[in-house]
Amino acid sequence: MIVIVRPIKFALLFTFGNILAVGSTAFLIGPAQQLRMMFDPVRVCATAIYIGSVILALIFALGIHSKILTAVAIITEMCALIWYGLSYIPFARRMVSELLIRFCDTEM
Repeated sequence: MIVIVRPIKFALLFTFGNILAVGSTAFLIGPAQQLRMMFDPVRVCATAIYIGSVILALIFALGIHSKILTAVAIITEMCALIWYGLSYIPFARRMVSELLIRFCDTEM
């Protein structure tokens, strides 16, 4: 309900929660190892989109106060976070890609 009624508040809580989650894994494995893993060639694109969407969500929520742009940034952040998480599971991104292509294919 908070997503619909107060998307800016949700965006702030969700984004800061994600920052804390990434920070907690950096605490467990070390910040240098975390950065090496995040910017590994396999997941550098997902990391860049994720970090960009986090920054945009904060700008849209705190600076511009646009509910629509904040919602778009949060949706992008969620998708990038899922894609980033899938990069740690072998063949998971390929499987999800093939499933999405199969489900979204309009040819019968």
